[in-house]
Amino acid sequence: MDSVPRRSRGGGVFESLYKVLMRRNSVYVTFIIAGAFLGERAVDYGVHKIWEHNNVGIHSCTSTIHFLLQKRYEDIPVLGQRQSEE
Repeated sequence: MDSVPRRSRGGGVFESLYKVLMRRNSVYVTFIIAGAFLGERAVDYGVHKIWEHNNVGIHSCTSTIHFLLQKRYEDIPVLGQRQSEE
């Protein structure tokens, strides 16, 4: 009777990841850079969605300025045209 459990030769998930990703330095560095890029994109997407969810119905600064300028200048008559005298 063996009281010590035997390990299978196949290895676990972590051992296979080590063999695939960390055995060669170039693959490891590429994995780190790609992971950082994808992680940054995921965080940016998540923060953007949270920001949009929290600011529903609120105009951003540029939208508000554009709206005010449009409202301000729509009352000015077209230049070069004379007002009809009725």
